[in-house]
Amino acid sequence: MAGHSHWAQIKRKKAAQDAKRGQIFTKLIREIMVAAKMGGGDAEKNPRLRAAIQAARAVNMPKENIERAIRKALGLEEGTQYEEIVLEGYGPGGVAILINAITDNRRRTVSELRHLFSKYGGSLAEPGAVSWIFENKGLIVVPRKNEEKLIEIAIELGAEDIKEYESEIEIITSPADFEKIKNSLEKEGYEIISAKVTMVPKSVVPVTEEQTAQNLLKLMEMIEDLDDVQQVFANFDIPEKIMESLSKS
Repeated sequence: MAGHSHWAQIKRKKAAQDAKRGQIFTKLIREIMVAAKMGGGDAEKNPRLRAAIQAARAVNMPKENIERAIRKALGLEEGTQYEEIVLEGYGPGGVAILINAITDNRRRTVSELRHLFSKYGGSLAEPGAVSWIFENKGLIVVPRKNEEKLIEIAIELGAEDIKEYESEIEIITSPADFEKIKNSLEKEGYEIISAKVTMVPKSVVPVTEEQTAQNLLKLMEMIEDLDDVQQVFANFDIPEKIMESLSKS
């Protein structure tokens, strides 16, 4: 999945740009509100809220913004109410795409996504069409450094899978073991590039035609740019050679 790994790196760079222009604040506030509404406003008792607050602090969101979002979610202040929806579709080349969105207008969100899929050669699908392809897993990304020792430690801690790429290593865990393994690696002195509980595909679709790959990546980018969209998951594998060619164009 070299191409998929490369896309993950692009997304991390893009997230840094989003933080500068404030878009990520919008997404994080919605996540905080939904997490608080579903599981309560006490972060110690609500793992999803705790993770959302940690993500907000990581991009220097002011404490008062976080607290206001929680109060709105609990009905203690007036504010827009959001709902969480999951949408599924097929991108160019038959790639499965799973979308988590938080919206105050379901019809608008679906309409915007349908337009994007149609524009770039894909289509929205019925519920359940592609969700079975993905599994909820912990995903920890670290730089390639002293990898033999790293892999040994990860296996001892209970990692389910380890994927090695040119410049980084992905460690896949069960959701239950995620925090334990992440914290242990940090104590061992390993740098964590990213760490989250996410959806990991059970299988991948090779995308070997450059135009198809270009359309797919553009579709992914446009979907992620929608304020209503929180996360996008896909099961593509684009060869590194094509990814490098597209990055130069």
